[in-house]
Amino acid sequence: MNRRHFMLSASGAIVASVLPEISMAACPSAEAISAYMEDFKAMRPSKGIPIKTMEDAYCMQAELVKKLPEALGKQVGYKAAFTNPAMYERFNVKGPAFGVMFEKMMLQSGAHVPANFGARPFFEADLLVDMRAPGLRLAKKPIDALIYIWDIMPFIELPDLMLENKNVGGAQLVGHNVGFRGGVIGPRIRCRATNTFLDEIGSMEVIMTEDKSGKELGRGNGSALMGHPFNAAIWLAKALDDAGIELQKGDYLSLGGFLPPMPVQPNTTITVKYEGMLENPSVTV
Repeated sequence: MNRRHFMLSASGAIVASVLPEISMAACPSAEAISAYMEDFKAMRPSKGIPIKTMEDAYCMQAELVKKLPEALGKQVGYKAAFTNPAMYERFNVKGPAFGVMFEKMMLQSGAHVPANFGARPFFEADLLVDMRAPGLRLAKKPIDALIYIWDIMPFIELPDLMLENKNVGGAQLVGHNVGFRGGVIGPRIRCRATNTFLDEIGSMEVIMTEDKSGKELGRGNGSALMGHPFNAAIWLAKALDDAGIELQKGDYLSLGGFLPPMPVQPNTTITVKYEGMLENPSVTV
């Protein structure tokens, strides 16, 4: 049986999201997980593990994240995926999903990263928050989230889609931990418990450029993530709680892509600016 959980849509309406009852799903064999991990460690494209349903996907993910520390170090938090409705059609999903983040390739702004850091490396304009205290699952609206969130940080996620099949669907992507490989973190910005601060985050322009050419690669708005980035944080906390996971102080949450992920090209420098937020911060890789 599926658990039903209610969330805010991008328009602010309440919609239902079905989260999996992992114990009812079919899990891949230990041998299949081990074979995928060999590909992951070698950073080579993988056939992956066939996934048909989201229930199977979360079951696989739960087994995979037990092995990922072998390649990625200790767990540091969780990532929300598909919080931008523009991703629904591309990945054939009906709502958000989550994965797990690890520390090894969580780098600071200005980091130099090999263009072949993964089998199918991408970059994505994102936003990271640092948890101040447990309990975010209790928040009902963005201003409530400020009780539980300490800092926000510009973030360029560096996902690795890994799979040979370039038309991978959402369920298969979730099973393979939503492509997490690492990311680059910008300056910390301490949250302020004011409506002005919330408005800055919700209305900011997120602008991605390639610095060497001066080309703008895309721009999005803070509202792209479920109406407000903190709605995505609340959704993630509730989804994790439904899966039996309670967030802790110091956990990182990645809130999703403001723009579609883009494939990495060699000899490029990517900067994401967050204009309209206090100090107009940016992050570069």
